[in-house]
Amino acid sequence: MSPTATLPHSARPVLSPVPRLLAAIAPVAAVAVLGSLATTPNIPTWYAGLAKPGFTPPNWLFPVAWTILYTLIAFAGWRVLGRAPATGTLRRTRTLALWAFFVQLALNGAWTPVFFARHDLGGGLVVVGALLVMILWTIRLFLPLDRIAALVLVPYAAWVAYATALNAAIWWMN
Repeated sequence: MSPTATLPHSARPVLSPVPRLLAAIAPVAAVAVLGSLATTPNIPTWYAGLAKPGFTPPNWLFPVAWTILYTLIAFAGWRVLGRAPATGTLRRTRTLALWAFFVQLALNGAWTPVFFARHDLGGGLVVVGALLVMILWTIRLFLPLDRIAALVLVPYAAWVAYATALNAAIWWMN
């Protein structure tokens, strides 16, 4: 019997450590850079001129929060990329979970250019709403594969739920 056959989900790595680390970090870093490029020039100009609700956080909090969240997102992806479930059902769940993970990451990358670069508050609201749904689905799919990976995405879901409310309020006020 192989050593992985005794594990409940089988923990044999799918990727060796370095490619797995790159596969987890590179897309998250690309989204972070894209977000920064779309956001930074618009904060002191367009965004500063918008009417905002009283629950808008100070501008300095966004990069701090997103640095922490992007680290957690990459960590969760790294953990699930390292799983190779032995059963057919969990193997299919892993495939679907990784698709959901990368779709939510693409939506994350899409929101900032829509909201900040295009100044499309309504479009941003649609994208961030879809993002929240995909994050929640990703968490649900990650749970049977890696509980820790699922749980570290909860703060991300909470922040995006808050961002959805903030986007909705800004859209309504402007």
